[in-house]
Amino acid sequence: MAQVEATTQRVVAAAPEAVFAALADYTKTRPELLPEQFSEYEVQEGGTGAGSVVHWKLQATQKRVRDCLIEASEPTPGQLVERDRNSSMVTTWTVTPAGEGRAKVVVTTTWEGATGIGGFFEKTFAPKGLNRIHDAELARLASHVES
Repeated sequence: MAQVEATTQRVVAAAPEAVFAALADYTKTRPELLPEQFSEYEVQEGGTGAGSVVHWKLQATQKRVRDCLIEASEPTPGQLVERDRNSSMVTTWTVTPAGEGRAKVVVTTTWEGATGIGGFFEKTFAPKGLNRIHDAELARLASHVES
């Protein structure tokens, strides 16, 4: 199996602390940031940052739906890591200063892809689709924290 990676970034006009707090708020803010590809969102444990466990379904393509059980951790300041207990998928949100009152948000998702020709197509096309989903999340994040 080959590792597949999708990375998207955006600079938002808000303090890094406010941006990180919005991302780490699984109870109120995060559900508001999710585009239509997400469904069945439910906080199962915690609700803020490390130790939170959240369930959702992600419809990455018309035929592919991932049933995700996400466990959040904060390994370093400004970094939120979401590990799916149901797969090899790991999403890392990194928030860093980008000038006064601005933050750079980088979201990277990795997972072990399929082998063979299916793996080739997954590695080629899946990151583009996931980047579109993350772009939508980042746009909603920017709208939320910049208002």
